[in-house]
Amino acid sequence: MARLVMKFGGSSVADGAKLRNVGELVKSLSGENEIVVVTSALGGVTDDLLQCARTSAEGGKVEDIATFVDRLSKRHVQALMDAVLDPDIAKELKEIITQRLGELEKAYIGICYLGELSPRSIDRISSFGERLAAPILSGVLRDLGLKSRYYSGGEAGVITNSDYGNAKPLEKSYDLLSSRLTPIDGVPVVTGFIGEDERGNITTLGRGGSDFSASLIGAAIGADEIWFWKDTTGVLTTDPKIVSEAKNIPVISYREAMEMSYFGAKVLHPRAIEPAIRNGIPVRVKCTFDPQDPGTLIVKEGMAREDVIKAVTLSKKVALLTISGAGMIGTPGIAARAFSALANAGVNIVMISQGSSEANISVVVDEPQVEAAEIALRAEFPTTIVREVSHNKDVAVIAVVGAGMVGTPGVAGRVFGAMGRSKINVLMISQGSSEHNISFVVSIGEAERAVQELHREFGLESGAKR
Repeated sequence: MARLVMKFGGSSVADGAKLRNVGELVKSLSGENEIVVVTSALGGVTDDLLQCARTSAEGGKVEDIATFVDRLSKRHVQALMDAVLDPDIAKELKEIITQRLGELEKAYIGICYLGELSPRSIDRISSFGERLAAPILSGVLRDLGLKSRYYSGGEAGVITNSDYGNAKPLEKSYDLLSSRLTPIDGVPVVTGFIGEDERGNITTLGRGGSDFSASLIGAAIGADEIWFWKDTTGVLTTDPKIVSEAKNIPVISYREAMEMSYFGAKVLHPRAIEPAIRNGIPVRVKCTFDPQDPGTLIVKEGMAREDVIKAVTLSKKVALLTISGAGMIGTPGIAARAFSALANAGVNIVMISQGSSEANISVVVDEPQVEAAEIALRAEFPTTIVREVSHNKDVAVIAVVGAGMVGTPGVAGRVFGAMGRSKINVLMISQGSSEHNISFVVSIGEAERAVQELHREFGLESGAKR
């Protein structure tokens, strides 16, 4: 019997019919496996919760809060009525929803009167989506004849620091999760995305938080595999909205998955599989709506194949920032000062490139942070050293990813040869010493065409001969 952690995203639990589908899927697999379920909020709920919080803090009206909470109540009640047939379970779930939404309304009213939205308040508000979904999904499992209990992340043992919005689990979470969830009794349902700090305040785990929760739980309870149920058939060679012939990748390594995610692939966030990597647990990405498809298996080392490149990714909403000046040449510590200034300003650096002349340094940063980055750099350097700090927001990062490029000569030549033949101008290049990816910057207007050309160059489309 295998021990599995299964995480279901918002699209998988978007409404009653889909919740019922998840319940039946879990039941079909529960006879031969021990299963712990991790759930996201119903699709779109977290965004709605945060929008209402912002509106409340900016002078929102109490009556508008009541209208929003009522709409949220109707959606969740409708979902449970469509998913749960047993009237006693349905009645119990309605009471839980009513009680939790009462807490939510009071929180909103407090924000409205104070006109203030703190990071701690944002985390508390954000948590309600998962805290409403978990009882319903647990109720569906009970309705289908399975024993089930639901937990918030904190109740299950996810104890974090107090970095609200991007909390980090403490080491003791592993022991707590193991002690509270094992031996596995029935099918526990745990909220993804949220935990609590040592003072009992609700925290959230940041981007990719629900996946991270599942990976953390899997590592803590010694899972044989961690399954992420998505609305795609697995990890694809590229975004199917850009290349309709994109296909599923059967097996990739942890490193390849993290490189893909870092450079724009939306299936997994790099942080999501850190606990799995730490414990060598295979991760599988499967499609909720096509459960027979094997999906993508992510393992320590990918299968040895002739494929040089596994995927091509595109990352938008970035900006290219360049600092230049003749005074930089021969002046020690310029790069260190630049990166320290950006770090102190809280700016995330996506890519780095420095010319051998030392007269310029280019970095790619997240677009919303570009102004803060410019201010930090201008404050750090006198004009006698750095003559100009400039930025370009009309750019995108393309990355080709694959362990097969290690030791394979000519990969960069093929990449940039394809760009040259297509008359696509490359603005900046970066290749890590690991050789698992080559990334570069192009104008936003040429980005999708660049992805299409590279996908074709490396034969990644369905039915292509390698």
